[in-house]
Amino acid sequence: MAANHAHVHVIIHKDFAAYELDVLQKLQGAEGCVWAQGVSANDVSKSEYVTITHDYPLAAAKAFRNLSKPFKFVYVSGEGTTATPGMLTPYFGVIKGRAEASLLQLHKDNPDFMPFSVRPAAVDPAAHTEIHPFIPKLSMPKHAIGGVVIPALRVVWKNGVSPTRDLGRALVNLAMGNGQRLEGDGIEGEGRTIRNSAFRRLEGI
Repeated sequence: MAANHAHVHVIIHKDFAAYELDVLQKLQGAEGCVWAQGVSANDVSKSEYVTITHDYPLAAAKAFRNLSKPFKFVYVSGEGTTATPGMLTPYFGVIKGRAEASLLQLHKDNPDFMPFSVRPAAVDPAAHTEIHPFIPKLSMPKHAIGGVVIPALRVVWKNGVSPTRDLGRALVNLAMGNGQRLEGDGIEGEGRTIRNSAFRRLEGI
């Protein structure tokens, strides 16, 4: 999708647990990263989910944190995540909450590393026609969510919807901003966790 863009340098990287010196040299001077890699907890084993959702972003954050000062790391988390899980917290919420907490600890250890965890809700690409050719074919249950549930949420609960065009812009703005903590409704985690309602408020939607 971006390979032929004049301002894009594509690096094919296959081991998300390690970053060799040559890769880091190519990234030197980068100001931020949007970490949007992920998978449904229903599609992999629990151990695989921990690796993908917690271990990989932490490995990247540790490798990237000295590429520039400050360095902003934007972790795409999700609504339902919590730093204080209980008996009813879904598995994805526990692991993503653990990742958010680990990133925040990295910030405390190195203040020049400035993470944000953004918690989208129902991701809605309907109005984002540019990406439609690149959206994988969905299973029937997921197709039903996109075709029935999300349109209903647009009407009855807008704060439960994350339009992809606005979400993408918000993520990039965080990665390219000054990295300072945020304030206001829907902001948690010492000003570094952004709930879906807060993302919508910040984007004016």
